[in-house]
Amino acid sequence: MLNKVTLIGNVGKEPEIRTLNNGGRMANLSLATTESWKDKQTGERKEKTEWHRITVWSDALVNVIEKFVSRGDRLYIEGQLETRKWQDKDGGERYTTEVVLKGFTGTLQMLSGRPQGSAPKVEKPAQAAPEAITEDSIPF
Repeated sequence: MLNKVTLIGNVGKEPEIRTLNNGGRMANLSLATTESWKDKQTGERKEKTEWHRITVWSDALVNVIEKFVSRGDRLYIEGQLETRKWQDKDGGERYTTEVVLKGFTGTLQMLSGRPQGSAPKVEKPAQAAPEAITEDSIPF
């Protein structure tokens, strides 16, 4: 059996890095994939954006994300789909499906941004994202 997801898309907002109780670290980010086509009837250009929740459990990849990945960057991601169950604040059962990168099974490649070997990112003022990616359009 195979559980593998491959995505190329743009980071929707700044990645979130968390330190766990055991000292390990993880990263969460949202990735937008956009499909565009020409409507056969009207000739009009159409576009559809899907948002993907990405969770990274690999220490090495978390370090790369922390130093080099920012909102708007284009990434190539390989991981596995995982669905987890949780309770909302009202006690209702909720489910979240995400692309998970862990250990040696996850891949993250930067397709835009700084060239290899350049300095790590520094705090910078918020920048406007591409039109398809706005903070308000991120569903989570």
